[in-house]
Amino acid sequence: MAKLSRAMATAVASFNLVRYRHHDESIFLYAFDLIELNGDDLRLDPLEGRKETLAMILAKAGSGIRFNEHLEGDGETVFHHACKLGLEGIVSKRKDSPYRSGRCPIGSK
Repeated sequence: MAKLSRAMATAVASFNLVRYRHHDESIFLYAFDLIELNGDDLRLDPLEGRKETLAMILAKAGSGIRFNEHLEGDGETVFHHACKLGLEGIVSKRKDSPYRSGRCPIGSK
């Protein structure tokens, strides 16, 4: 799973520039989860393991795709900092949780 973005001089991603195809040459992909690999369904594996596998794969990838690091800690504090930076939002998940599609009480955006 990933999200297209464009980094600005302030290091804040601009989704609108991607959406309207401005500056295509500076677009990159942030990958944040891995739910399938070589035909194997990884959705039941814990998030922490899926992200470790993803990080190893992306270490060999080109510059157009980046690994989205995760933060551990108090979600409310992270959310307030994201708001101060003018970010779109945060995604919060338990590191030991399997992948679940749709909204659920384990993770929220």
